[in-house]
Amino acid sequence: MTARALKTDEYFIDEEPYYEPIGDEIEIFESAYRQQLPILLKGPTGCGKTRFIEHMAWRLKKSLVTVSCHDDLTASDLVGRFLVKGGETVWVDGPLASAVRKGSICYLDEIVEARKDTTVVIHPLADDRRVLPIDKLGEILQAPPGFCLAISYNPGYQSVLKDLKQSTRQRFVALEFDYPSAELETNIIAKETGIPHEQAARLVKFAGMTRNLKGSGLEEGASTRLLVHAARLIKDGISPVTACHAAIAQALTDDDEMLAGIAELSSSLF
Repeated sequence: MTARALKTDEYFIDEEPYYEPIGDEIEIFESAYRQQLPILLKGPTGCGKTRFIEHMAWRLKKSLVTVSCHDDLTASDLVGRFLVKGGETVWVDGPLASAVRKGSICYLDEIVEARKDTTVVIHPLADDRRVLPIDKLGEILQAPPGFCLAISYNPGYQSVLKDLKQSTRQRFVALEFDYPSAELETNIIAKETGIPHEQAARLVKFAGMTRNLKGSGLEEGASTRLLVHAARLIKDGISPVTACHAAIAQALTDDDEMLAGIAELSSSLF
């Protein structure tokens, strides 16, 4: 996949990102886009949500603005702020305002990680109004027909403090993602990395074993993303056991006993 950069947070995707559908998510997204409805992607870490958004941006021939949300992300970071440049105070649009003005797809990844005031900002964009108030400018941006708001979150990390409110959720068309079937995930790993199909199948079987440990020592099992990382190391000549340890086990946990258990699982397969 190559991208033609516009600036750090906005780009066009020139080549089709490889994506294997797991259901009717492509048709639903395209319909929601035509109907100017915002979209919520929910699913575990590394299951393909970001790749799906990139694929849809390519299919729809839209520029994509991606924001990785974090604890310090504020509404001003999204909308914009006054900055001093060359001795003058100028207004600089944030990525959300820029996406609205240009009619881009704006993807707010892991929205629950951001501060609570950010969700309030997106509410008028995510209902029939489709507007973004910029209070500091006294301006209300009307989203053009081509603008699309998409957000994602991982339900596995829900808590009292880290949850998506119903007032936010019920504004969106929701698409649920999960890890692909074993056969499909094997095809994805082999296609993405070029390792033999048999090795890819063993990696997927190993991933299934780690996913069975969720809630029994692991917060999450091995994601498809981690399998791709391990497969690339194997393709480059690293032994499968070592690749699984470095790219998967060490990424999942720091607990010595759990690391030893995961090592036994990989050794039994490779």
